[in-house]
Amino acid sequence: MGILSWIILGLLAGGIAKFLLPGRDPGGFIGTTVIGIAGAFVGGWLSARFLDRPIANDFYDGATWAAAIGGSLVLLIAYRLLFGNSRSRSR
Repeated sequence: MGILSWIILGLLAGGIAKFLLPGRDPGGFIGTTVIGIAGAFVGGWLSARFLDRPIANDFYDGATWAAAIGGSLVLLIAYRLLFGNSRSRSR
């Protein structure tokens, strides 16, 4: 898979992670998208490094998708924990 495939996978994985973990995000749509892309890379790296399960070069491989979505969920949760209350709530 090339870099463009990983970016597309990250966009989709970020959307799925957002669907699985709804709520307000401090970064909005752009922040969630960037977290999804980064999560795809982090999930792939973690899978290859610690689970001894290298990511296949196939876009439609289930393990690739699971790693990307899992990485996106981990980063989205960490982002909410670190920056969840940083938005001003003016009402």
